[in-house]
Amino acid sequence: MNYGAGQLQNICKVSKMQIPADRLCSLAQAIFQHGGADDGEALQVADKLVEANLFGHDSHGIGMVPSYINGIKAGELKLGAAPTVEHDHGSFILVNGNGGFGQVNGKATMELAIKRARELGVAVVGLKNSYHIGRIGAWGEMAAAAGFVSIHYVNVFGSSSLVAPHGGSDGRFTTNPYCTALPARDGAEPIVLDMATSRVAMGKVRVAHNRGEEVPPETLIDSQGNPTNDPSVMYTEPKGALRTMGLHKGYGLAVICEALAGAFTGGGVFGPDHLAPGRIINNMLCVLIDPGAFGHREAFDAEVEKFTKWVKASPPAPGVDEVMVPGDPERKSRAERLENGIPIDDTTFEELLAAGQSVGLDRDEAMRIVGN
Repeated sequence: MNYGAGQLQNICKVSKMQIPADRLCSLAQAIFQHGGADDGEALQVADKLVEANLFGHDSHGIGMVPSYINGIKAGELKLGAAPTVEHDHGSFILVNGNGGFGQVNGKATMELAIKRARELGVAVVGLKNSYHIGRIGAWGEMAAAAGFVSIHYVNVFGSSSLVAPHGGSDGRFTTNPYCTALPARDGAEPIVLDMATSRVAMGKVRVAHNRGEEVPPETLIDSQGNPTNDPSVMYTEPKGALRTMGLHKGYGLAVICEALAGAFTGGGVFGPDHLAPGRIINNMLCVLIDPGAFGHREAFDAEVEKFTKWVKASPPAPGVDEVMVPGDPERKSRAERLENGIPIDDTTFEELLAAGQSVGLDRDEAMRIVGN
């Protein structure tokens, strides 16, 4: 559909709004339904994507919808695919995601892991061959809410290699997330460390590119291996690459994630044979541990709580409002965005509308869904 100047102005106006989470969720759900997803999986995926936006991780939020639609069209994302258990031996379970929605696979895998950890005190669970499983912290939070410590190692197969090894000048693997979540006493908030082993997630580069902003220093190199703050190097040929966080330390952790998520689960490690248009395949190894297994659950809770209070009592440095622990920034973002809406930039919003239109969702209907 062609739009006149006034209608385009309205679209831009909406894209600069703080759009309520429920409306964004409805828009994503409608796009997935038009793309062929059934109502249940469309809602489950949309809800988790918008949850990522609420927690401040726009890189893993609603802006992923166009990539998912591309994955469906390329045959990389298998609609209606259900996870299957390939190996079940005591505390060890291996799940095959069969290329289905990662939000569906992630939830099912964590439910199995939690059930087994309740029975045995520990569960070592692999998920392989799943489409993008989104914000890994969501699965850590799920385990923490059930009372378990969880550790997650993830690798990624994509349409291109993204991250350069320390000392290298081109991409050789992807962002390989790591997450650990610690449960807390009833009513208290868990500690959730959720991070890419690259300096930032690729989605954050996409967000900066869409907003016309630079990325932080030490984030990218260009195709010649030179440091740059320009996100466009990831969208032109020859491509640049992301840098690992913490220099050799982040690189080392990325190698560990690749080995445990890819080699140990049988999902495979990154290489040129795993590159394909529309592909965002994750493998994940997660370990769930009962913090009361040694008979000291109360002591565990008390010690974590005491340490948390101790570090947060540190006087803030100049320019810092407060000292936080992992998980605090996400909870603050969620409270603010639930109240004020989720900010969506012009480019991302236009990409959403175009993705919807490509599967038959009329733009007027999309605008109605978001409340314009």
